[in-house]
Amino acid sequence: MKFLEGSMKQELIKFFVFAAAVFAAPVFFQGGYIINVLVFVGIYTILAVALNLLLGLAGQISLGQAAFFGLGAYISGVLTATHAANPWVAMVIAVIAVGIVAFVIGFPILKLRGHYLAMATLGMGIIVYIIFNETIDITGGPSGLPGIPNLSICGVIFNSDMKNYYLVWFFAIVTILLSVNLSTSRIGRALRAIHDSEAAARILGVNVRLLKVQIFTISGIFSALAGSLYAHTVQFISPASFGFNVSIELLTMVIIGGLGSIYGSFLGAAIL
Repeated sequence: MKFLEGSMKQELIKFFVFAAAVFAAPVFFQGGYIINVLVFVGIYTILAVALNLLLGLAGQISLGQAAFFGLGAYISGVLTATHAANPWVAMVIAVIAVGIVAFVIGFPILKLRGHYLAMATLGMGIIVYIIFNETIDITGGPSGLPGIPNLSICGVIFNSDMKNYYLVWFFAIVTILLSVNLSTSRIGRALRAIHDSEAAARILGVNVRLLKVQIFTISGIFSALAGSLYAHTVQFISPASFGFNVSIELLTMVIIGGLGSIYGSFLGAAIL
């Protein structure tokens, strides 16, 4: 117990140091190109953390993470640009909808392992990409979807790099905090057991199938959140932003940052 308490204290110290550095960073750059880059680093940090929970923690490889990213962006974008929905409401709907999709497809797809699971998630990503391209009346097809509004709070519109920086990194910091808490919890230890040996985890009383689906769903929710932020930050989305190459880039970020390392996800996203 003392070891666990000491570990939690270390994680809290690392988190507060990291959060302080993130929110103090703009002081040293004073806007411009670097801040714009850091906005996208924040978005891709959320995506890398989402994939790291699935791959690094639970050992379940996914080559279709861009599908959840794109679904979050398009659901939020279509609701606001086409149906004039409130952007925050659209974001919540996008996150919930993608979470439901991930939960439903998680049961059949996570019966597979290894290369078969990788191919199944790859197929899922390709199918979603084709849907984005072919449903021209809804998504705009290859030409993309313009006119997506910025997010706003109490009259403050997030329409500049500096404002978007704090908006995106607020969600990134929350995502990291939730992920660190998850990885150090009883559930995190059960996921590591699944990573090492599913058979041994079952013997220890872990509901392997349900836990894999749950972490797959959480990964999809975080990816959808990143997609919604991307849509409202860029204000234009097209299928090319959510293709197979994006999934490979996310996988590379996780590997560079270190499998199972939440803060390493930021490092991988920043480097790429």
